Amino acid sequence: MNIRLRLVTDARKDGFGASAETDAYRVLIFAQRLVLVTLFVLAGLVNQSFADPQQEQANATPLRQLSLAELGNVEVTTTSKEPEQVWKTPAAIYVLTQDDIRRSGATSIPEVLRLVPGVEVARINSNVWSVGIRGFGSSFSKSVLVLIDGRSVYTPLFAGVDWEMQNVMLEDVERIEVIRGPGGTIWGSNAVNGVINIITKNAKDTRGTYASTSSGNLSQSESGARYGARHGNNLDYRAYAMGFGRMPEFHSDGHNYDAWQLGQAGFRTDSSLTDRDRLTVQGDFYKGNVGQQVEIGSYSPPAQLNVDGTEDVSGGNLLGRWRHELGNTSNLQVQAYYDRTYRLGPQVGETRNTFDIDILHHFVLQNRNAIIWGFGARWSPSDIIQTVPTVNFSPHHQDDNIYSAFVQDQITIVQNKLWLTLGSKFEHNIFTGWENEPSGRVLWTPTSHQTVWAAVTRAVRTPSRIDEDLQLTGFVSTPPPIYLCVCDNAKFVSETLLGYEAGYRKLVSSRFYLDIAAFHNKYNDLTSYGDATISLTTTPPPLAVLISLPFANGIMGSTNGGEFSPEWKASRWMEVKASYSYVTMNLEDKPTRTKTSYVSSYEGSSPHNEVTAQLLFNLPRGFEFDPTYRYVGALPALSVHAYQTADARLGWHFTKRFDLSITGQNLLQPRHAESGSVLIKRSAYAQITWRRAAD
Repeated sequence: MNIRLRLVTDARKDGFGASAETDAYRVLIFAQRLVLVTLFVLAGLVNQSFADPQQEQANATPLRQLSLAELGNVEVTTTSKEPEQVWKTPAAIYVLTQDDIRRSGATSIPEVLRLVPGVEVARINSNVWSVGIRGFGSSFSKSVLVLIDGRSVYTPLFAGVDWEMQNVMLEDVERIEVIRGPGGTIWGSNAVNGVINIITKNAKDTRGTYASTSSGNLSQSESGARYGARHGNNLDYRAYAMGFGRMPEFHSDGHNYDAWQLGQAGFRTDSSLTDRDRLTVQGDFYKGNVGQQVEIGSYSPPAQLNVDGTEDVSGGNLLGRWRHELGNTSNLQVQAYYDRTYRLGPQVGETRNTFDIDILHHFVLQNRNAIIWGFGARWSPSDIIQTVPTVNFSPHHQDDNIYSAFVQDQITIVQNKLWLTLGSKFEHNIFTGWENEPSGRVLWTPTSHQTVWAAVTRAVRTPSRIDEDLQLTGFVSTPPPIYLCVCDNAKFVSETLLGYEAGYRKLVSSRFYLDIAAFHNKYNDLTSYGDATISLTTTPPPLAVLISLPFANGIMGSTNGGEFSPEWKASRWMEVKASYSYVTMNLEDKPTRTKTSYVSSYEGSSPHNEVTAQLLFNLPRGFEFDPTYRYVGALPALSVHAYQTADARLGWHFTKRFDLSITGQNLLQPRHAESGSVLIKRSAYAQITWRRAAD
């Protein structure tokens, strides 16, 4: 974890030197030639396939196993914790399938999320990401709840997600469900702007052996292996191991601190205990080190230091889920997990153990009320390891306890046409006590392949330890020594959101699908700084001036925007997927009703416009070609200009068991800024995979 002391977002240079125009010209020429060569190759392959349709049918695999109509029938669980079709989901949901993940060429979950409309993904350096939904992107990814198979990876230490520690074998991911908009009624606090639910495959779908290895100029080595089988008539299992090493990105000052290595292994079992009982048990453990640069204040001598170091990370989890069918329209589910994380870096360390249990009951009453209710509890004790005098959390030991209950009723107004869903979450935390998160949603399906929905939802982000317990001291100037301390934080209240949403999705034809969503979000009590106090201190000596600046709930305002995401199956061999996302933020300081520097840092850290376009070519002789174009608007608070770039993957299924792919990322320029002064390099890697089905 890297905690930086700053009052406002620093203006940073984008790092391009005088040769930028020359480099851009060379890249443009290279891109033009690449496009021409690609068009000639595609034309030749397509002409060949048209000349020999029987050969095309024999060699080409389907672009996707599901038609657009069938994709709308995919069952998702993130909106209600119960399976429901996308057509009958009253929320802005987007589903990334395993095929989407594979053909993206991505090597990590944040890279895959670039394909989701409304999700803002920026690489800060080699191992740190900024991920936001509908604004408010940051390295902490606060206000976004991330789940892996129902296990929350949101840490109460700093109200966010450590993406560098959340790794999964992408081959084993069945789908990623992304809810844009508040999900607090079902998932509780911190599901404010969205929910990302990463769902791995059932063990029965991973029987056999899988192995892959890849290498490139940045991702120097990445390998993984998995074995799955069936035992008896009712137990499937798998075990896997993986590891990777990644080189630093480009640093104009030569401090290449952000190398990244991680190893991970795990297992999963799925069994049918009876005709009505299913049990899943799974676990993972990992260990690695993450390069980082931190700012540390020094008392002797008085100074502010940039320290390059390595954060050691390790941890593991164990999860069990039991589902019992009580009848045709009723079921009971119990899920429990244990999660342990350890981190120790040059700035601070933490050990955390989390125990969580969730009980869910679903039943249908008189064929008109589909009721889901449940309750849960979480106990998460943590211990802080102080490594320097100027960074501390007080007290060092704290138990984070959460108790919750929720109820939701989907009421059928017109059979198979119109539904009203009402519900609320009631949750107790150690910082603010009881919180409630109600919602109301309307769903109308005038036809089987057309959906209109609208929602009003309240969600909260509860305080974390960084909001109330952080004591971060930085050196400002001398003589006399002047220090600034983010400390003496006032009692925090929760950040709140009242969200208004509406959406429309339709299968216009068998080849064209359209999804539109719009939102208006009203925020209150967002984090800012309170009033500063000045004092003299001699602890530690010598005499120094101390400016204490507490965190406060001092910002309010609104955001507006929407997402437009069409999908077109142009032919049997080509598919086009695109999205356009827009968000505008209008925030102000509550006490003064003005645009302070902190407000500007909020508003200038999210792009107004984002565009993504992906072409998927399914070519003869087992070839696939998948280019992706991305445009991201400017981030004035981070001195990041608007940029456009492209990725491309060329895959070849050359035997029954072997696949070979070559992927290029950020191809349109040698390097560019995405979230600060570190420049993201152009990169490429080659990957070979081997599969053998179970006997």
